[in-house]
Amino acid sequence: MTSIIHDFRSDTVTRPDAAMRAAMAEAPVGDDVYGEDATVRALEDRVAELTGKAAGLFMPSGTQSNLIALMAHCERGDEFIAGQDAHCYRFEAGGAAVLGSIQPQPIENAADGTLPLDKIEAAIKLDDIHFARTRLLALENTIGGRVLPHTYLEAATTLARERGLATHLDGARIFNAAAASNRSAREIAAGFDTVSVCLSKGLGAPVGSVLVGSEALIGKARRLRKMLGGGMRQVGIIAAAGLYALEHNIARLADDHARARRLAEGFARHDGLEVAMPQTNIIFLRADPAIANGFAAHMAAAGIGVSGRYGQQRWVTHKDVGDEAVAAALDAADGFFASV
Repeated sequence: MTSIIHDFRSDTVTRPDAAMRAAMAEAPVGDDVYGEDATVRALEDRVAELTGKAAGLFMPSGTQSNLIALMAHCERGDEFIAGQDAHCYRFEAGGAAVLGSIQPQPIENAADGTLPLDKIEAAIKLDDIHFARTRLLALENTIGGRVLPHTYLEAATTLARERGLATHLDGARIFNAAAASNRSAREIAAGFDTVSVCLSKGLGAPVGSVLVGSEALIGKARRLRKMLGGGMRQVGIIAAAGLYALEHNIARLADDHARARRLAEGFARHDGLEVAMPQTNIIFLRADPAIANGFAAHMAAAGIGVSGRYGQQRWVTHKDVGDEAVAAALDAADGFFASV
């Protein structure tokens, strides 16, 4: 099996560099379950500040952060509205239903990643004993690398408030959305009661997410985190990586977006590849069925790591793939098409 030289599978594969490791080694720590870890508190406060929320809570993962947000907003037998493509519906092992007894109401995403407002409106249940109580609208930004338009965010969250729904944003890549839209994370998060922010994707920390919201919601979330086994002890060692990432790795996200664009433009030169121009750091590429398996095998043999199946590939740029990785990937693609 050929080893991966240039890893485009996900922005979760990044590794902490020497400066981040030094910050981790030097971090003051304490028992976070007792609220005594100063580094964790600093991280939570910083993410809350950046998103314009009152409080934050450090979590081991984005999946746990989303689950706890859903459970903080909804009781047993309640319902949340989300997209068919949403991470909290499709890729989190049904945790809301299994662990929260919360019913998902999925809606098909439009091509731009939004949930059509009329479909949201139609999905809200009447106040009737036969129905689950619709309590929450959950959106994701970015979703599949696409940035939700700001006017849409305003309209969707306004609709939710008018219908008595709380709002949650899976903002795992909210800083990518901010970089691509020339808006701040605070502006993007403004209409949402809670926001989940991932530190281990584009920001390059090894682990962790932060859930932000009101003091009351985060207080409830803290109890749920303990219930779900997310209470940690001297965790400032990894929280320090998140703080370092927030300080040093937000501005450079534009570099990832530029590299993704170069990749997509290079792939688009080949008739056998169908690729949409990316808005951020994620590219979806579909190869003609006649060459799909051969193309995938050729790229793998060249040491290019990507994710995907059935002819579709997902390429993700991040801080650990530079210009040389982009050049190597495009050279490998050019070599394949020169030989067919």
